Amino acid sequence: QVQLVESGGGLVQAGDSLRLSCADSGRTFSSYAMGWFRQTPGKEREFVSSISGSGDITNYADSVKGRFTVSRDNAKNTVYLQMNNLKPEDTALYYCAASGFLTIESRYFHSWGQGTQVTVSS
Repeated sequence: QVQLVESGGGLVQAGDSLRLSCADSGRTFSSYAMGWFRQTPGKEREFVSSISGSGDITNYADSVKGRFTVSRDNAKNTVYLQMNNLKPEDTALYYCAASGFLTIESRYFHSWGQGTQVTVSS
């Protein structure tokens, strides 16, 4: 069973960096592709990034490409999202999720964390 817990969110200024973490308490973490999504009130959940089970393949939304980096440490059952040069439009509730295969579509992710808030002030 996958149980995901995100951490690392906070309030920062534009141009700052944050690193989000998502820890899985299950035993099969490396078998799952992992994704990061974000959502703001009144808007649909938006894909941010995903990474294969082995960590060798990654995907990024165009809006974060070059600024965000996804990585994972399977020995620690943890996936990370390093966010650099943050912008006010990055403000959102960020979720991590697990999928049986690498994808960018939220409907294929079967397990979700509770989310961590990122707020970027201008």
